[in-house]
Amino acid sequence: MKVVVFFGGISNERDISIKSGLAVATALAELGHYVLLVDPALGSKGFYDSIHEASTKVPSLSQLDRKIYTPKMYIEAIHNDRLDDFEIAFPVLHGKFGEDGLIQSLLELRGLPYTGSGVKASALGIDKNTSKILFSSVGITTPRWSVFKKNDIGNFEIYEDIRNEFNGKIVVKPNDEGSTIGVSIIEGGNLDDINKAFEIAGEYSDTIIVEEYIEGQEITVGILGDEPLPVIEIIPKSGFYDFEHKYEKGKTEFVCPAELPEDVSAFTQTLALNAFNILGCKGFARADFRLSEDYQPFLLEINTIPGFTEHSLVPKAAKSIGIEFPELCQRIIDLALNKE
Repeated sequence: MKVVVFFGGISNERDISIKSGLAVATALAELGHYVLLVDPALGSKGFYDSIHEASTKVPSLSQLDRKIYTPKMYIEAIHNDRLDDFEIAFPVLHGKFGEDGLIQSLLELRGLPYTGSGVKASALGIDKNTSKILFSSVGITTPRWSVFKKNDIGNFEIYEDIRNEFNGKIVVKPNDEGSTIGVSIIEGGNLDDINKAFEIAGEYSDTIIVEEYIEGQEITVGILGDEPLPVIEIIPKSGFYDFEHKYEKGKTEFVCPAELPEDVSAFTQTLALNAFNILGCKGFARADFRLSEDYQPFLLEINTIPGFTEHSLVPKAAKSIGIEFPELCQRIIDLALNKE
């Protein structure tokens, strides 16, 4: 089968997407597929015929001039005649311009089947406020939250209202970013700290979420097809599970399956699958939770294209039940082509 793997892109998660794309391409090549790697950030210049070429030539986020390489380049890449005889696309573009429905809409216009969730589910999944409204509408517990705009930055009256409303530890984050980019945890209600957190979140989004912090454990549940994978507990060595702890080796411990009461794990898996379905997700995704000290799971968000190297959370959960990484990639393709 001829498979095009879209990786890289122009989001702040570009470097993670490059690693995911190379891992997926390697696995698919091992299975005997012909794989073309495409970095849509580079337009028609972003085509790599070999994994070695991609791994040595693709520019990192710091090397990418985003004044030149804009979302318009995605149209150039997907319109390219070289994709005419490809049977399926496997996007592993994390964050904006990839996980938000943009690449999916272009692939649909081109008529090229692709893995994972469609346009609507992708757009809903990356929009934390909208997805939390949907989760709440079907009884899925999510941390209490409020929504603010970028132009609220510097309004200390609003910060006082936040302090009075939440009266405790809070999370401030961009509405539509992933990988904990732009996230701050504020303890004590200091107004200058809240202002700084708003400034950081406002660098990445026009909409800012303030959310109640849930004391307890960090857990996650991957979904493959219509089945939840084993629960994973995430234990940062220090601080919280931020970008550094996600991607620097040795910063975090992962327990899979999580050492939880069986009924708590089963309930959390059910919630993850319900959230996957209410957004209309397809193929695979990952649901992230905080588990309170009395074992109440609070759903934070759905990731429709989660990190996807062999050591990422969804592949780690799949491996714990005997699904090796190449087989996982094949299953995701089969799901997209309605073969299982």
